Formats: sequence, structure tokens, C-alpha cells
Amino acid sequence: MRFSDFYGSGRFKYSFEVFPPKDETGVVNLIAALKKLAVFDPAFVSVTYGAMGTTRDLTRDLALRVRHETGLVTAFHFTCVGADRESVRAYVHRLKQEGIDLVVALRGDAPQGGERPASDFLYANELVSYLKEIDGFSIAVAGYPEGHVEAPDKETDLRNLKRKVEAGADVVLTQLFFDNRDYFDFVNRARKIGIAVPIVPGIMPILNLKQIEKITKMCGASLPPSLRDKLQRSGGDPEAMRRVGVEHAIAQCRELKARGVPGIHFYALNKAESVTEVIRSL
Repeated sequence: MRFSDFYGSGRFKYSFEVFPPKDETGVVNLIAALKKLAVFDPAFVSVTYGAMGTTRDLTRDLALRVRHETGLVTAFHFTCVGADRESVRAYVHRLKQEGIDLVVALRGDAPQGGERPASDFLYANELVSYLKEIDGFSIAVAGYPEGHVEAPDKETDLRNLKRKVEAGADVVLTQLFFDNRDYFDFVNRARKIGIAVPIVPGIMPILNLKQIEKITKMCGASLPPSLRDKLQRSGGDPEAMRRVGVEHAIAQCRELKARGVPGIHFYALNKAESVTEVIRSL
């Protein structure tokens, strides 16, 4: 199976991104949420892991459990920071044996407050090239509509994306954004420099202001002042803030779908309710 199987020829697909919970209760709740989301026939569910692969085994185990207990196609996040070629080869060979052939390839981050360790891979395009060389995985890579937080400018960041695509990436999944103009500008600039693969927008329905401020600070995305004001006017009421997040995501997705995006990749935060409301509105 390949990412390209999901997009093209006028097809439109949803996909969901989740993260490994800290305990079994969290896993049970996540599986229950994904079973609810399965009614929307998603292309795949991608499973993340932490800095330097700190949840790598949890990610593999969760990806397999999601597939077995929900029947959904799973994609495995893989970062190369701190990795050597032989350990990568051994690990992804095991993934292939277990039936996982969709990989979201990322450079990855060092632990908070720590230095970036020695690695056989400096950038994600090197990991993409190596994965293609050793076992023919289908690969998704990350794109940043507002530019990567470490990039000196958007043009440099876009050239880095082109290197990942030229190395063998089949699809681009974007970082979350809250102003669709950032996405459309990103796609236009990408097409002008020859990036032709599907570019799937990443949408996160906001749950609360404190959480999204932390997330946007880490990833370099911006929160429009008008959206921030609406969240602040909720008075700290969790349900009121969630409603603001859902309504904003609905507006984003309606425009994105109307303008012909290949699909929408939801950062689901391991929950079904908000994403379900957004999809049903479409």
C-alpha cells in the first residue's frame, strides 16, 4: 500500500494523527475514539513518537494495536535524530515484517533542553532516501505553511521540502495552521518550484487556549488575533472553548474542501468528539 493510493483522480480522504497514551486506560480510550472515527472511512491513522524516538516501541505497539482492533490502516512516524543507519535498517525491517509499510519520515527533535546528538542523518531528506533504498516504504513528509520554526525564511524551508520530495516522498502532510491563506500560499509556492505531490492540509480543532498556545509556540504556527479573542471571551469554560475550536475548524475545512484539497489530516488529540462534529458538518 502507498500514500498515493489514497489521493488523486478527484478522490478526497480524511486521515487522523494520534499519539501514544501514557497508560493502558489512555490506550483503551484512544481505541474507542478511533472506532468512532472509523465510520468516516479514513485513509490512514498515523502514530507519532517523542524526541529521539523516546516512545518508539510504544508507537510500534500502538500502530499494530490500532490496526488489529479497529481495522484501520496505520502509518508509523519515524525520526532520524540520534539514529545510525544499521539501527534504522533493523527497526524498519521489523516494521515491514509486521505489515507496516507507510512511514511519516521526520528529522525529529532533541529532548527539551538537550543538545542534538550525533547521527548518521542530519536531515529528513537523508532518512527518506535511505528508507527508499533499503525497503521501498511509501513515505509522507512534513510541510510547514508558515515555515519551520528553525528555518531562516520560508524560501529556505521550501527548498528543504523539495529535497525531501525529490528523495522519494509520496505526499506532504502539513503542520497545523489556522489561517487558510497560509496553506494556499504555501501550495502555490511549492508548485512554482516543482513540488508536484499531494499536499494535504493539517487541521487541529482547538480544545483550549492554554494547550494551543503551548503547541503553536513549539511548532511556530500562529494563532490569529480574532481566534485568540474568541477563546479568551469563553471565560475559561472548557466546553465554550471547544465550541470555538470546532466552529473555526469547520470554517477552515469547508473552504479547503471547496477549493479542491486532496484530503484533510486531522490532529485529533486522541479524541473523537470535535473531529466528528467537523466532518459531519462537511
